[in-house]
Amino acid sequence: MTSQPQAQIIDGIALSTQLRAGIAARVGELQQRGVRPALAVILVGDDPASAVYVRNKVKACAQTGVRSIFEQYEAAMPESVLLARIAALNADPAVHGILVQLPLPKHINPQRVIETISSTKDVDGYSTLSAGELMTGAPGFRPCTPYGCMKLIESTGIDLRGKHAVVIGRSNTVGKPMALLLLQANATVTLCHSATHDIGQHTRQADLVVAAVGKCNVLSADMVKPGAIVIDVGMNRSADGKLCGDVDFAAVREVAGFITPVPGGVGPMTITMLLVNTLEAAERAAK
Repeated sequence: MTSQPQAQIIDGIALSTQLRAGIAARVGELQQRGVRPALAVILVGDDPASAVYVRNKVKACAQTGVRSIFEQYEAAMPESVLLARIAALNADPAVHGILVQLPLPKHINPQRVIETISSTKDVDGYSTLSAGELMTGAPGFRPCTPYGCMKLIESTGIDLRGKHAVVIGRSNTVGKPMALLLLQANATVTLCHSATHDIGQHTRQADLVVAAVGKCNVLSADMVKPGAIVIDVGMNRSADGKLCGDVDFAAVREVAGFITPVPGGVGPMTITMLLVNTLEAAERAAK
């Protein structure tokens, strides 16, 4: 009896590097036509994790030739002032994408902020209109993390048509749009969440599992079908402070066919797809 070989690692850093080279080439073509893609990034407050995320986004812009406009404001910034600043960026034809880093201070309504961003510049893909475009299959901006997950899955070369995909997590930013993107790829999709009885009953039948819960080791090896693709969206800290995903990586790797690591899997792809969305916004504006 032969043992199951270890899962192949889906390298998000390598795929991201490859895609960013293509983005840089397209940015160069646009610049020859007098258009430089520009992303405005707004950070309100001094949350350390948010500061790291924003720094990585600004750095990625610089690497691909996208112009970044980084603005940081005090945590006490009034909501009305933030909305006015977004309105000014909406009206600026030299700005193609607008991103307001979440979470925001408690006195600011995040949905109101998201809905204020012009639909032509909603490169995070979080607005109600963007969600509706995804739901109906209309062209629009896809949320960056699920969009990146789809690229990671595509890199395996496995066609999702007719495959059973299970998404664990139902957030508006990852779980729900992930399920819709998988449906568009003709997978049969099960969406599990905190009220699902026996999640393992569903995942053991799945050809693909996307774990997007935000808790360490939600997906264990006994919950995975041999040979399945496992995408780990989680980025958590364990009780002893170590970085971990939603998947028990070492154990699940012995069962799965393909698996993403944490870090180095989904994270780099999220930022790459933000660049793709910004580039596409600039290309649409140039037309």
